[in-house]
Amino acid sequence: MSIALGIRLIRGVRRNGAGCSCYRGSETSGYQLWTLVLTFLVYASYHMSRKPLSIVKNTLHRNCSSVDTGGTTPAPNNTDCSWAPFDGDNYDNLFGWLDVAFLGTYAVCMFGSGFVAERINLRYFLTVGMLCTGASVAMFGVGYFLNIHNFAFYLCMQVVAGGFQSSGWPAVVAAVGNWFGPGRRGVIMGIWNSHTSVGNILGAVIPAVWANGPWGWSFVVPGAIIGGLGIIVFFFLVPYPSDVGIEVQNSRVEISRTSSAEFSESTPSSKNIATNTFPGEESPLLSSESGENDKAVSLLSAIRLPGVLEFSLCLFFAKLVSYTFLFWLPKYIGVTTSFSPKKSANLSTLFDVGGVGGGIIAGLFTDRFKKPAICCVVMLILGTPLLFIYQWKGGDSYASSVVLLLVCGALVNGPYALITTAVSAELGTQPALKGNKKALATVTSIIDGTGSIGAALGPLLTGLISPSGWQNVFYMLIGANVMAGLFLIRIVIKEVRTPALKRERERECPTPPAAIIVQSSGQDYGTSGNSM
Repeated sequence: MSIALGIRLIRGVRRNGAGCSCYRGSETSGYQLWTLVLTFLVYASYHMSRKPLSIVKNTLHRNCSSVDTGGTTPAPNNTDCSWAPFDGDNYDNLFGWLDVAFLGTYAVCMFGSGFVAERINLRYFLTVGMLCTGASVAMFGVGYFLNIHNFAFYLCMQVVAGGFQSSGWPAVVAAVGNWFGPGRRGVIMGIWNSHTSVGNILGAVIPAVWANGPWGWSFVVPGAIIGGLGIIVFFFLVPYPSDVGIEVQNSRVEISRTSSAEFSESTPSSKNIATNTFPGEESPLLSSESGENDKAVSLLSAIRLPGVLEFSLCLFFAKLVSYTFLFWLPKYIGVTTSFSPKKSANLSTLFDVGGVGGGIIAGLFTDRFKKPAICCVVMLILGTPLLFIYQWKGGDSYASSVVLLLVCGALVNGPYALITTAVSAELGTQPALKGNKKALATVTSIIDGTGSIGAALGPLLTGLISPSGWQNVFYMLIGANVMAGLFLIRIVIKEVRTPALKRERERECPTPPAAIIVQSSGQDYGTSGNSM
């Protein structure tokens, strides 16, 4: 595959100026750091570009008596300052349909996005996706400048934006997964995944500048930023280590083959151990015969991988909760308090600030104990009563809102962040794949695509339920949190039993030193072909 033009120029300058005296290890570390930084900025821009609508909802439909009119008499009713077609009594339903148009398209396209990303150059795929995303987001804001009041226009812009937004996640996770192997993925991706919260914060702060005035800029500016970063991706992203002549051992199976080839050939039972299977268990889903590792996996094969279905269903409900906050929290704060649209938008960013800490804590726990399902369930259990407390006491004072939003953000976004990053990367490179490197984007798209269906459902239900009372919305969120935890119960039981099972298996079939490296390098999600 061709090297990005910018990277080619930098390599040429370094080679001519330094005589190519750099160490290979430092060069690899440099590419890894650059990949983390660039993909961090890329996906932060994706989240930034999907946030503006939640910020301007209070502007598109607002109480005119609370509008700063510069000393003039406010309008006689509370809709004259709103933006048609959102000035009617059905504005909540219209906002709900805009959310579901974006997220529904995003979810449907996500399943195909990973499939496509595995089969073309990730740099080209990501560049086109970012440029088109930027254009579609900006066009929503153009509706303000062209004085467009047709609901179909805004609905179409949301559909187009949702489709192109699906290009981001499989591509950035695959790029990072190509450069980093298992072991410290939890903490690295926990920190890296803060791009979600950073993007949400920027997506609240930047559009809030124009929230009380020419709201079209709230969309045009984020659209221009993500489009500009798309150009940088085209010239400077290195999605594959092989592009620059570097081989990264990102699979436990590859480590096994390198360190124990002689043992594997001479010991009949070693093949089962090196792939985390044991006598009597089914063979891995994908064969390691010649040429098989170069083929992209099918959606059906990826779904059958151990752990993919359970974590996908868990993410369905976890993302339902997270995206309801993402799309409706500024509106909820504005409705239940006397805060202005700008102040409500700024306060809502604390939920994402808490999410940064939650993602890092979840990553540290997973790296230390290798039990991601237990980590997710504990955070979901703790988060359930916190949702009720926030709905009950969150509006009592500014201080209570700050504290509860930070804690709720950590507990709601922690499991979501862990599943979409470290868990997806582990499931996409697990031993059941027998070293196949072209499953990561597909597995990631399945997990995030399933979660995105929940993300589309949550805001839609909120628009339909909120007229009957916001407490009913929180009952829905609490129920979703409980369901998210229930889908991981079987994996939790497996993780609790894992130490005892390993001791029993070691007595029956002693583990050679090379296989110890394989088993200790990451979380064992089960044997292929069997449920957890």
